[in-house]
Amino acid sequence: MSNLLNKTNEIAQEYLATMNHENIQVSDENRQRLSGLDFDLQNQQVNAEDVIKRLNGLVSPATMKMTSSKFFGFVIGGCYPVSIASNWLTTVWDQNSGLEKTTPATAAVEKISARWMLDILGLPKQSATAFVTGATVANFTALAAARNLVFKNAGWDVESDGLIGAPDLHIIISEESHPTVYKSLAMLGLGRNRVTKVKTDEQGAISMEHFPEIQDNTIIITQAGNINSGACDPISEICDLAAKKNTWVHVDGAFGLWAKASKKHQHLLNGYEKADSWATDAHKWLNVPYDSGLAFVKHEHALKAAMAITASYLPTENAGRNPSDYTPELSRKARGMDIYAVLHHLGKSGVEELVDRCCDCAQQFAKGFSEAGYEVMNDVVLNQVVINFGSEQANLAIMDAVQKEGTCWVGQTHWRGITAMRISVSNWQTDSQDVDQSLAVILSVAHDYLVK
Repeated sequence: MSNLLNKTNEIAQEYLATMNHENIQVSDENRQRLSGLDFDLQNQQVNAEDVIKRLNGLVSPATMKMTSSKFFGFVIGGCYPVSIASNWLTTVWDQNSGLEKTTPATAAVEKISARWMLDILGLPKQSATAFVTGATVANFTALAAARNLVFKNAGWDVESDGLIGAPDLHIIISEESHPTVYKSLAMLGLGRNRVTKVKTDEQGAISMEHFPEIQDNTIIITQAGNINSGACDPISEICDLAAKKNTWVHVDGAFGLWAKASKKHQHLLNGYEKADSWATDAHKWLNVPYDSGLAFVKHEHALKAAMAITASYLPTENAGRNPSDYTPELSRKARGMDIYAVLHHLGKSGVEELVDRCCDCAQQFAKGFSEAGYEVMNDVVLNQVVINFGSEQANLAIMDAVQKEGTCWVGQTHWRGITAMRISVSNWQTDSQDVDQSLAVILSVAHDYLVK
């Protein structure tokens, strides 16, 4: 085992050392070489080092360099070195982190990580925290708690009696809500189409001018960080309207929630602590390895009622904080370890610096495009920049050429009726020099295309 792990460590370090200096896009040749992985499973064992050698030789060259400091295609962070190390340790420990009695160490770390997260995001201290796979499951988990409490207040036990015959439940949602929210509603049996969509303003935030009257038995889903513009809904105002009714306000903040860690940007989320639940990703702006998301729920009893599990063989009595009482899974990795490692490493000031630097880089991008005469379609309030080079045809051609050139990687989005270029800045390594190098490539490609 020692030789195998040492060899794998060498491979990993070589990959990390070169990822910022290689083409980000996967070449056609390396895509085709993946066929070398596909064969009929042999009868005999194969030496473990040979297995790792094959994987490295065929998979490593075919990986999109998403951890690069110049990958801007999605809101994707890299991995802080400390989180890679903690992730390796967590794998070696191999703790099935469902029950406090059987895995006291990982349960304790997750309890501390939860407290630190509530603190750095300015959320109510009594809120319960679920460590899940990502914002999709975080939204699902929080909305399961919402479903529980709204129905309970309406006199219905949804966990026991299901949805057939249940009282009417109303869902209010932004017309620009992320598709994963609709997926969560579908998985909860609440339906993708049984929603009231609220019109948004020119930045993609909910328009209060078009906000409907709130009835009893309503779940309202808001957004912190529009996936295109970075804009945040008027969450505080919505919470005030929902007060004193049987409602639940949820905040989908996959990346936008991290604005609260910055004194410069926290005003975007003023009053958001009035909501009932929040969802975010740690594998985005906190830059921990996949998969790592978080759901925060103000009403712990509602979350536990929706998620808790019991069985004759599970030692759940007289326990402290059983992680499985807060998440859909019983068996899972100790995701709180990587969050603990990065937060302990950075401290509050380090997280704030990370958020501010990414936002500053987004502003630098916006300034560069504007000065070159191209349209920046959004107010750059966080880390998102949407650019229009004059036509959808030009946008598609320029994006394709930039991706093939390989220095940086930009994304495609459809917003305000046009397919445009989207740049997302959320990697811990990205700095002003990365922006300058990427801008030079994009502007050169745009110039070459547009002067033809």
